[in-house]
Amino acid sequence: MAQDESTSTVNGVDAHQHDEPSEDGPSSSQRPLATPRIREGLGFRPSSGISTPQYSSKAVAVVKPASPLPDANGLGWPAKSTHLRLNASDEERAEREKKLSGAVRTILECIGEDPDREGLLKTPDRYAKALLWMTRGYEERLADIINDAVFEEDHDEMVLVRDIDISSLCEHHLVPFTGKIAIAYIPNKLVLGLSKLARIAEVFSRRLQVQERLTKQVAIAVQEAIHPRGVAVVMEATHMCMTMRGVQKPGAVTVTSCMLGCFRTQQKTREEFLTLIKR
Repeated sequence: MAQDESTSTVNGVDAHQHDEPSEDGPSSSQRPLATPRIREGLGFRPSSGISTPQYSSKAVAVVKPASPLPDANGLGWPAKSTHLRLNASDEERAEREKKLSGAVRTILECIGEDPDREGLLKTPDRYAKALLWMTRGYEERLADIINDAVFEEDHDEMVLVRDIDISSLCEHHLVPFTGKIAIAYIPNKLVLGLSKLARIAEVFSRRLQVQERLTKQVAIAVQEAIHPRGVAVVMEATHMCMTMRGVQKPGAVTVTSCMLGCFRTQQKTREEFLTLIKR
């Protein structure tokens, strides 16, 4: 599709911006082009730092697209307010745990229990520590998780890791949902350490979640990390909010998927992936 000249851009800079001559000097068309702003996307691979992967001159240059939702904190998409725990001091962490413990005591009282009886004396503290552990994904940067586990490799066939166990907390009822996730990608000169696929899924699952968002977050994270030709993620999970309360349908399984790149556009690639995860 031809691009409208009035809105054409070069590296994110308006190609026709400030073309009029100025009393202070020549027009912008006569001056050197300004250096385009670097877009860090979701926080992967910063422009400097020890976690920046080093590639040889033979590496194929990959143009990094603008992120749909940039996150300067490196926590991934979307990461609303999660930087509060990421940047907390030891004193702030202790204060948060103490406040959470008091809230749990209030909950025990509200459901009609006696938080001072023997079996519940330490429950507020235990649950506060457990909940902070189960949501520790708010304190982990994806760039630190991936670190330097990005490698040049002349491999252009599917890479698939399946049956990754996942446990998370439903953000609607704060009860668990558990299942398995399969992650696949088609490399574009770069591959990711296999364990990092499971680690990416683990980081996102350790936050309050809905399964649909979790599935998409994992796919976008892999895409941002190594810019493969395509990414596919399928997750199957059982939700306690469906089995323990409400509709109470034990055994019901929720399946979600996210297809990016060639997995979305090429039916044969998508069918190969779906066939492999069913074996």
